[in-house]
Amino acid sequence: MAGNSFGKLFTLTSYGESHGPALGGVIDGCPAGIELDLEAIQQELDRRKPGQSSIVTQRKEPDTVKFYSGIFEGKTTGMSIGFVIENTNQKSHDYTHIKDSYRPSHADYVYDKKYGFRDYRGGGRSSARETACRVVAGAIAKQMIKGVEIIAYVSGVGTLKISKPYTELDLTQIESNIVRCPDADMAAKMETYIKQVRGKGDTVGGIVSCVIKNVPVGLGEPVFDKLHAELGKAMLSINAVKGFEYGSGFEGSTMFGSQHNDAFNNDGTTKTNFSGGIQGGISNGMDIYFNVAFKPVATLIQKYETIDKEGNSVEMQGKGRHDPCVVPRAVPIVEAMAALVIADFWLQNKVAHL
Repeated sequence: MAGNSFGKLFTLTSYGESHGPALGGVIDGCPAGIELDLEAIQQELDRRKPGQSSIVTQRKEPDTVKFYSGIFEGKTTGMSIGFVIENTNQKSHDYTHIKDSYRPSHADYVYDKKYGFRDYRGGGRSSARETACRVVAGAIAKQMIKGVEIIAYVSGVGTLKISKPYTELDLTQIESNIVRCPDADMAAKMETYIKQVRGKGDTVGGIVSCVIKNVPVGLGEPVFDKLHAELGKAMLSINAVKGFEYGSGFEGSTMFGSQHNDAFNNDGTTKTNFSGGIQGGISNGMDIYFNVAFKPVATLIQKYETIDKEGNSVEMQGKGRHDPCVVPRAVPIVEAMAALVIADFWLQNKVAHL
């Protein structure tokens, strides 16, 4: 299977399955001498881990990361950074009912057709559990690009959405509630709604918004490796993501150029930021901001019709521990993937100027 690595200079190769012994990864390209806060890396994993609140999957995993190479006396050595996150709370029997059947809108069918064989336990490699590896790499990337601030939050759950732009929100309040929404009133409504959806054995989607501050001018390349194109690829590689928009996004298509153009100030900053901090595929120093749309989780804890390997219609009901809405746990994943992209382009600029 190809496609297990991300990045050009700062790269992550991940491995492992949802119900295997462990997940892990190898990070290459991290410069030597970077002092790492290992507790901060673990804190990022704790934000993503299952069982952290009443509105997420109740699988209990400590998600403790262990580093085996590339770090000595708290600093990076410049060598490959190898790490492992052990799986400790698998309940593989919860998935025996899908061994010969396919969950609608899941990866079950396409994996079986592509490879002729699949690990049906929790979705195997297609499980969002793989994203724990991304969070580790992203946490290291964040510490490499000191000064750049990456903040993601939940801005929508189903039809419930924050109407204010990020500039009018108190982003210090993101971690003050289990939804990770910086608007307290909306967070309470979202939490109630997610619990109602879960009670019906159903799931619901949502939106994670992200802002990247203090980005230097000049990250990104002008043709195929545009900064926004790589951010889009990074976000769309996350499980359950169905959409990505940056800057004015789709709303920009309804505007006139006279409205949409970002006029310059004398210092090179712009009076508005419909461009979302990126022009011609290159960062311009303004805030980069974007939205990531997540679909409802495919596994439902209710009866539904599907097919088995022979094409026969069968009735199925989801079992096990699943998220009724993924967006609260997706916040650190979005931040991690954004950090990997920024760190990779930051390194490319360093190499270009040697």
